[in-house]
Amino acid sequence: MHTLGFMDEELRSLTERLRQESGASAAYEHLVATEDLDELASVLTAPGQPLWARELAAFRLGLAGDRRAFESLVLLLNHRDPERCVSAAHALARLGDPRTARAAAALATNELRVAYALLPVRLLVQLRAPEAVPALITTLERRLRPHDPYRRVALACVEGLGTLGDTRATRVLNEALAHPALAEAAVRALARIPRPR
Repeated sequence: MHTLGFMDEELRSLTERLRQESGASAAYEHLVATEDLDELASVLTAPGQPLWARELAAFRLGLAGDRRAFESLVLLLNHRDPERCVSAAHALARLGDPRTARAAAALATNELRVAYALLPVRLLVQLRAPEAVPALITTLERRLRPHDPYRRVALACVEGLGTLGDTRATRVLNEALAHPALAEAAVRALARIPRPR
């Protein structure tokens, strides 16, 4: 399979996982090897395709910068299986579709899906899009409620806001200092934000 020669580590991990899911089927081997983007795109719309096939096709299209993968990758970014979310975020970051940041912001701020917000938050930070800071502030504000169970999401927001270094985040990061699980990360994040002159 010559295509595997230049595949990055995330694709190696994904192909190994999906090889097992597919039972190392001939259909799997064909999808990994094909260079035909139209064929990969057809997997996303054809009825009755297994999830592993759709994920593999969407991931490969995403890495190729083919925007036909966008909707499938956004669905996978919000999947209950964290490994699928990781792979989708990786492909979306490389897809270059202008809709990606809006979609990631919508997923990150959806309280009904907050259990799956970790990867959308991280993707927003990676994209550095205009939507990133407002979405992370909104998500973090909600996580500062007493006994909120989504500590990893809150921590990702704090770290992400520090990475983005936007002064709009100062207030919510100061509020995060009062939460022992977030305080250390909030101090580091605040240190990265320029102080007003």
